[in-house]
Amino acid sequence: MDLAYIPSPSTGVINLGPIPLRGYAFCIIIGVFVAVWYGNKRWIARGGTAGTVADIAVWAVPFGLVGGRLYHVITDYQLYFSEGENWVDAFKIWEGGLGIWGAIALGAVGAWIGCRRRGIPLPAYADAIAPGIAFAQAIGRWGNWFNQELYGKPTDLPWALKITESANREAGLYHPTFLYESLWCIGVAVLVIWADRRFKLGHGRAFALYVAAYCVGRSWTEYMRVDEAHHILGLRLNVWTAIGVFVLAVVYMVISARIRPGREEIVEPKAAKEAADKAAGKTADDDTDPEHAAEGAVTDTLPDTGKDAESSESSDGDVEHGAGNGAGSAAKS
Repeated sequence: MDLAYIPSPSTGVINLGPIPLRGYAFCIIIGVFVAVWYGNKRWIARGGTAGTVADIAVWAVPFGLVGGRLYHVITDYQLYFSEGENWVDAFKIWEGGLGIWGAIALGAVGAWIGCRRRGIPLPAYADAIAPGIAFAQAIGRWGNWFNQELYGKPTDLPWALKITESANREAGLYHPTFLYESLWCIGVAVLVIWADRRFKLGHGRAFALYVAAYCVGRSWTEYMRVDEAHHILGLRLNVWTAIGVFVLAVVYMVISARIRPGREEIVEPKAAKEAADKAAGKTADDDTDPEHAAEGAVTDTLPDTGKDAESSESSDGDVEHGAGNGAGSAAKS
């Protein structure tokens, strides 16, 4: 008799009248919100302006969703294009199936487009958003719990996940790999936050640290999973992907630290200009109001003009009503 286990939801959908609320989609949406919110706080702390992270996320998130789905469909094509399967199911993203590798890769393309439009360096943006992405993954993994997918080998541990029987799965108690990865992602986020504060990571190294740390945990959880997957030399495809991406991330951190040590001083030119103008005592009206601009120009020349006027008046009393230097010189002649 099993005294303790993690139950699975009886359904992953709650219907509010004609509107279905799917647990998987709900977790993804919450994760995106958390990533943008926390990324915005880090971006402002780095010297950026509020709202920039959200503006770029408008590009990054859709690209990421498409990339994640494409990776899943390509690497698990047999689920949609083999005999007896319906290829239309490839578009049913709410049923699960987002590959993080494709999501990060294509999401980076979307972020690059958004950064280019605002004149922002992509590595600085990636550093700011990195911990938020890890938190988003931690939340998103609970979508797999709603769908009863991505569990591990059978186990009798107290935290085993109870899976109910369906056409594609057998009932039983399994390792909750979704939970393991969720907790690992939280640890990755904390690691990146600590390392960034301790070593002042810049030029994309905080993001690279997130990628490398995530790959370590993903290799472990991927090895435990029992769902169908392609194998190469006895290892699941995603394990090889994690190994390759880990190596690339570490190499990037080493080379970047040598070529560009330290951290970017300016991450958003617009914010830097506004800060400089504020420090100089300028306001928006000074730049847009012609009268204020003219007054500023006159004010800048007053010290020299006043000195010359006083000299002219002391040497020739015919100069009246504060005449200018040119008039004073003419009268004196």
